[in-house]
Amino acid sequence: MIVVLTGGTGGAKFVQGLEQVVPAAQITTVVNTGDDLNWWGLHVSPDLDSITYAMAGLLSRERGWGVEGDTFNCLQVIARLGAPTWFHLGDRDLAVHLVRTQLLGQGKTLTEATEMITRQFDIASRVLPMTDTIVQTRVITPTGELSFQEYFVRERWQPEATGVRFIGSESARPAAGVLEAIHKADAVVIAPSNPVTSVGPILAVPGIREELRETSAPVVAVSPIVGGAAVSGPAGKLMQSQGLPVSIDGVARAYADFLDALIIDEMDAGGASGVESLGIALSVTNTIMQTSSDKEALARTALSAARAVKK
Repeated sequence: MIVVLTGGTGGAKFVQGLEQVVPAAQITTVVNTGDDLNWWGLHVSPDLDSITYAMAGLLSRERGWGVEGDTFNCLQVIARLGAPTWFHLGDRDLAVHLVRTQLLGQGKTLTEATEMITRQFDIASRVLPMTDTIVQTRVITPTGELSFQEYFVRERWQPEATGVRFIGSESARPAAGVLEAIHKADAVVIAPSNPVTSVGPILAVPGIREELRETSAPVVAVSPIVGGAAVSGPAGKLMQSQGLPVSIDGVARAYADFLDALIIDEMDAGGASGVESLGIALSVTNTIMQTSSDKEALARTALSAARAVKK
């Protein structure tokens, strides 16, 4: 059993590669929900949806989010009616949020709703939210706090980020099955996701970080930083807000208390001494996932690094 901690587009790509290497039924993803929002009265879970669409072969290749070939007719009418439209939902994407909101309104947990949705998409792997309770990622800026989607989508991550906090994390509990999956895993892989706002909320849920320290499974991470910059998105700016260098050293430090091995890009091979001084093994490969073959190769490297760990 392979457990993947994931969020964002990098995580979705990595999971697509992993499905080419191991049977889908042997994969459990633990997904960030700190980005979730209430939009047009609907419960939207962007990272859960990206993983779902990726595993169902529906993820938009051009955008990296939403459904391939989706239309936006509802969005156009919503705009005409004067409602906010800075967060785009496609028409087929909208169907998932409608069903999820209905299931939650019937008393289902987010875990149960996710299981029902993924089953209808014929997904054989297990997709788990990090928690069934509400944890909201907030980005602190000089002019006030923003939800992650306000910061990332509405403001296009332009404001200076001076800090990040996860509201509700202290009282949250891991979703059913999360700790057990990590405990029983043959390997745990942290996908090439933003360490602060994609993986950080998962680690902020009490019990998850502790289980990563205690599990007998090797824990491997894929760096989302290449050549001193994020592959995509605001990971660099947000790492700086947490006092982490925008480098493979910064990624290693974010996970140092439980990480056994780190996968880095060939571009960063010369700056690995800081990581190795933390007692973290290194594997060097191409981490830029432009093709299906790139995704598969990176997944194979991650699993090879896990097999090489001696605990």
